[in-house]
Amino acid sequence: MDIDWNSITHVTKVDPAKELPSDLEVLEGTDLVLVGGSDGVTESNTLEAIRAVDAHLPSVPVCQEPDSDDHVSRETIDAVDALAIPAVYNGDREHFVGKHVDLFTEIGRKPDEVVGSSVPVVGDLLASKGADAVSDLASKLFGEGYVVQHLESAAADRAGVESKWTPEQVAGAALATETFYGFPIFYVEYSGTYGGPADVEAASRYLEETTLLYGGGIDSADRAAEILEAGADAIVVGDCFHDDPETFRETIPSQ
Repeated sequence: MDIDWNSITHVTKVDPAKELPSDLEVLEGTDLVLVGGSDGVTESNTLEAIRAVDAHLPSVPVCQEPDSDDHVSRETIDAVDALAIPAVYNGDREHFVGKHVDLFTEIGRKPDEVVGSSVPVVGDLLASKGADAVSDLASKLFGEGYVVQHLESAAADRAGVESKWTPEQVAGAALATETFYGFPIFYVEYSGTYGGPADVEAASRYLEETTLLYGGGIDSADRAAEILEAGADAIVVGDCFHDDPETFRETIPSQ
């Protein structure tokens, strides 16, 4: 399934380590589901979450956003429409470029050299599909320019983020995303806290082709509307999906 980013205004972030709502019909109205998290995530619970969502919303694209190669396997790749690979601008080197170089180093190896590899995304996929695996995998990968703004979050801890960026720095990262790196997504992430519209307003001025996502503290229709009106192309809602499904419904613009 090709993802039409121009048609997406509401994204649901599903954390595989958290319990899903008993009634997944609450997802009806969301435009895309992003599966991933920082703590307690495994390949097994990721695949379980992906399959549960797809069973209830087969027409809605599902993306995996892995924090580690260990979360990815041939099964997860086959089950999703795309893999979103974050590049955290204000994180450490490992989380901006290090993991990506390691991943593509593994992808570039010959199949007979990676059989038994400890990296599931490569070992399983290449061993089963051979040379065609490289193009199969590449067709599903896309990069996300990321700025993590909540310093006390698990995402900030994992990515080595030590300082919150100013709106001017966020705007610079947005401009670099579109004009230099060419990622289709620029994501401002507040990880459970509400950052308000300032970063979004600053970043949106520089984005024409790149989709601007904002995530963090969206727990009402008013906050959803404020962020979208500030210039975000889509909001990402995660915590209240798991914690308060009825409130989650209110964040979906069409409802």
